[in-house]
Amino acid sequence: MENIKKILRRKEAANIIDILNNKGYKAIYADSLKEAKDIILNLIPKNSSIGLGGSVTINELDIIDTFRNEEYNLYDRYNQPDWPTTLECMRQALLADYFLTSTNAITKNGELIQVDSGGNRVASLVYGPRNVIVITGVNKLVENLEEGLNRIKNYVGPLNSKRINHKTPCNLTGICENCSTKQRICNFTSIIRHGERMGKRITVIVISEEVGY
Repeated sequence: MENIKKILRRKEAANIIDILNNKGYKAIYADSLKEAKDIILNLIPKNSSIGLGGSVTINELDIIDTFRNEEYNLYDRYNQPDWPTTLECMRQALLADYFLTSTNAITKNGELIQVDSGGNRVASLVYGPRNVIVITGVNKLVENLEEGLNRIKNYVGPLNSKRINHKTPCNLTGICENCSTKQRICNFTSIIRHGERMGKRITVIVISEEVGY
């Protein structure tokens, strides 16, 4: 049964890669997290500056420690002494050579949907870093924008709120309450409909596995 599921996931990944390439992104297939990690390391030259979006997928790649060595210049949002310094680190990363992130959903029309608490990922995807690398699993494929936004509201948001322990209603209930708390998880939304405008600066690596939320 697992082999059949893998065949179907590979087919889904191949289909969305064709769609993304036709919409002006640079889309690349990866069969596993390890393969995706190798692709990223081949894409990013040594001595590059690198920014990070908060992402379970990136953590699952086990790649951050590689970028912490002296061969790279990592804007390390996870290794700062306090919150103001973390905010400044994320602000500086808006001008990084490369920005690594995931996405919350990809429609079968090739639209990337992101919802952020703080907005640094949304901002970096839209404009700033010279190159953006989006890593995603096929579990994030949805039919359309409505389904993608519902996925974020009723699944991704509550899970991420619980993961980082934000003091929000959905952390406790698992259901979006459209709250107005200070730590609200879903403040900034971006929908990227086409990747060509800035010269294919967005690379999307699609992994034929279920990764991230």
